Amino acid sequence: MKKILFLAHHRFDRSPGQRYRFEQFFDFLENNGIQCNLANIINENDEKYLYYSKNILKKLKIGIKSFFRRWKHLKDIESFDLVVIYREVIPTKSILFENYISKKNIPMVFDFDDAIWVKDVSDVNKKISFLKDEKKIEKILPLCKHITCGNDFLANYASKFSSNITIIPSTVDTDYYKPIEKQNKDGQVKIGWVGSHTTVKHFEMITDVYLKLKSKYNNKIDFVLIGDESYYHEKLGIKGLKWENKIEVELFNSFDIGIMPLPDNEWAKGKCGMKGLLYMSVGIPSVMSNVGMNKDIIVHGKNGFLPVGEEQWVEVLSKLIEDKELRKKIGDEGRQTVLEKYSKNKIKKTYLDLYTSLMK
Repeated sequence: MKKILFLAHHRFDRSPGQRYRFEQFFDFLENNGIQCNLANIINENDEKYLYYSKNILKKLKIGIKSFFRRWKHLKDIESFDLVVIYREVIPTKSILFENYISKKNIPMVFDFDDAIWVKDVSDVNKKISFLKDEKKIEKILPLCKHITCGNDFLANYASKFSSNITIIPSTVDTDYYKPIEKQNKDGQVKIGWVGSHTTVKHFEMITDVYLKLKSKYNNKIDFVLIGDESYYHEKLGIKGLKWENKIEVELFNSFDIGIMPLPDNEWAKGKCGMKGLLYMSVGIPSVMSNVGMNKDIIVHGKNGFLPVGEEQWVEVLSKLIEDKELRKKIGDEGRQTVLEKYSKNKIKKTYLDLYTSLMK
């Protein structure tokens, strides 16, 4: 049996990026003779300090522990036929581990789904941002036998350093993420957003739109924010809800409309539209900023909406709030788009064939 070592930051089923890029394919790969080993450097206890605390000493200690965990992961590196690196081996300026693996002549695949060469640091980690080097990707890519990424924008960047690139969109397990019957007894139209404390700033980009809609429709609508349980917005009446993996399909299905505002910048152009794809997968209409890969996923007015400017956001959301049949029609088309182009079942053989070819 062939063996692949996946080097990533988080434990299994903790990071959405890891799940949609490779973890959801482990069963399929193993059923086809490939053993998948995930090596993470951040445990559950570490996360509390790394993402929610400003205690620099605790974070530096986590960094040191991560370094030694990686050495432990690589002690039997020669027993593996392929190494897949998700974004980076360790979150510092160092490429020591990437160099070490390359000298062992074990083929490496580098996978990324964001414009990680662009600086984007959360408030809680600003004081340790000096430890990171966004440009280190330029040194890593030439060491890799192959590069996989989520869209054309990322591939164009990677092409400066390698010609061995495969674009594989982030995908949804459509057997798991699917529409379920809504139990909306109060008749409110729920406008939902899912993210984290680091991306809630994107939700807030169009706060004026939400306030106008709240003034226009009063109690007919409700805003739901999931992923940052510390979030609170008095005027909108929003208290952030905790993300729970066990009920995630129910959480998405609790929305009537899903939104994905993004800034129009280089970082956003690297996004793979995952939030919108998840809304679409459960049959709810997705309203996304007209940026980056969102424009590849959505045909405006057919399988979702791509409003530009505050006025158009208000107009599109108003139509969806007022027209239940339109919500159903757009939601159904969105689900069909995911089934045809962005389903795990459509992509899994691409991974199998690529990994198999690299391990020969």
